[in-house]
Amino acid sequence: MERLDPDKLPRHVAIIMDGNGRWAKRRGLTRIAGHQKGTESVRDIVRTSRELGIKWLTLYAFSEENWKRPSYEVKALMGLLNRYLKSELKEMLDNGIRLACIGQTEKLPPEVQRTLWQTIEETEHNTEMTLTLALSYGGRQEIVRAVKKMLGDIEKGTLQVNRITEERLSEYLYTADTPDPDLLIRTSGEYRISNFLLWQVAYTEIFITPTLWPDFRKERYLEALLDYQKRERRFGTTGEQTIHPE
Repeated sequence: MERLDPDKLPRHVAIIMDGNGRWAKRRGLTRIAGHQKGTESVRDIVRTSRELGIKWLTLYAFSEENWKRPSYEVKALMGLLNRYLKSELKEMLDNGIRLACIGQTEKLPPEVQRTLWQTIEETEHNTEMTLTLALSYGGRQEIVRAVKKMLGDIEKGTLQVNRITEERLSEYLYTADTPDPDLLIRTSGEYRISNFLLWQVAYTEIFITPTLWPDFRKERYLEALLDYQKRERRFGTTGEQTIHPE
């Protein structure tokens, strides 16, 4: 495998972790078993990101739409999340990883909320990497929430309509303190964004892999990063402008 250029790594990687159910079905296992196996991939990708020096990693852990799944599966997912947070706290502290979250976390079970906020509080001073979990998250819902907050400020007189810009709207999003993703990875071969970071991925490079999430480990991750390094990011300009901005 080619070697990564440490000077061309993405600052922020976002991942749609998809394929746990299909991974389990192919092996005659329950969907819960697939989700359990998927937590091993989470651990591996977080560690690899930290080793490489990637500063921001955002994982789509539970979407707003996932609440529609069977209640037993939702309960199992919440239990896995709670156990993951508890088991990984020491590693986060040892490796300077700060935990953050985006989404309607008030919908999470009280026990999960307590563990989540405790972990966030205990890691808040870590500066080497920020791991963000998208929980009960939806991109459209995030934008609606931001618009409502802006309208509230307009009514209070603290925001003028003619002052609304893309940058100002970004300040009302969950990700206000986070740079937009440079690379979005989706596992399992599905070609859709699934309501994930709709505003933030406007110019994000996208990498789709057929690998199911429980099989997406360090080697596959490095392949995605190598592919990213071969891209020419133009942000709407021409290749010549990118090379010769004058």
